[in-house]
Amino acid sequence: MIDCIDTHCHLGDPAFAEDRDDVVARMRTAGVGRALVIESELSRVDDTLEWLEGAPALSLATGCHPHDAAAWDDALRERLRALWHHRAVGAGEMGLDYHYDHSPREVQRRVFSEQLALAVEVGLPVIIHARDADADVAAILREQPTARVVLHSFSSGPILRDAGLERNYWFSFSGMLTFKSWQDIDSPRLVAPERLLAETDAPYLAPVPHRGRRNEPAFVVEVVRKLAEIRGADAGTIAACTTDNALQLFWPDQHHSLPDGSA
Repeated sequence: MIDCIDTHCHLGDPAFAEDRDDVVARMRTAGVGRALVIESELSRVDDTLEWLEGAPALSLATGCHPHDAAAWDDALRERLRALWHHRAVGAGEMGLDYHYDHSPREVQRRVFSEQLALAVEVGLPVIIHARDADADVAAILREQPTARVVLHSFSSGPILRDAGLERNYWFSFSGMLTFKSWQDIDSPRLVAPERLLAETDAPYLAPVPHRGRRNEPAFVVEVVRKLAEIRGADAGTIAACTTDNALQLFWPDQHHSLPDGSA
């Protein structure tokens, strides 16, 4: 059994409403000791916080998704500031999405910039959503050189990848690594071992051999196995590496040492 951490899942999604406790139990049985629950639907944050109280293996990250950037106002800014100070271990996901354009691009850029600055002020790592907007995401991130940045479910091109490598960002890979359509072998190999993370993005992007099913945190072990295969490393070493990185970043008081051996 591989022991690892899912650094990005959406367990507050209605897809888990009927069996969330069973999903968490399967996660623990699979050796996934922790999961970071991303609540991007801000209307659900209070409900999500309520059930998280009874789930010590789960922690919260929240932020204003680029789809919802048009809703940004002073009240939302202060709501997030309070959550980030007292309840969350990560800020996000935030960023830019030029694929769907649910909010105007100029609004997305302004809100991303403001939100990023606030997260840095509070001192939380930031979880970045980037879709068809790599150059603008890289430019806005450059405004905050001290930000601890996670490029979530990384599938971007060389502009954002090279910016992330240069600035020592964390790269979180998802089940997309297992897809037949995945062609980017270089990115998972180029990231330094101490900047690797694994995630599911559940309920989306279920990895092989679970394609076509609802994704869930237990399946992050398949991401770790594929990441190890691509890097030519032992799966247990990659699991220990990504676990250690996640603990240092999101749960530093529970950090443990990285085992010997290259990843």
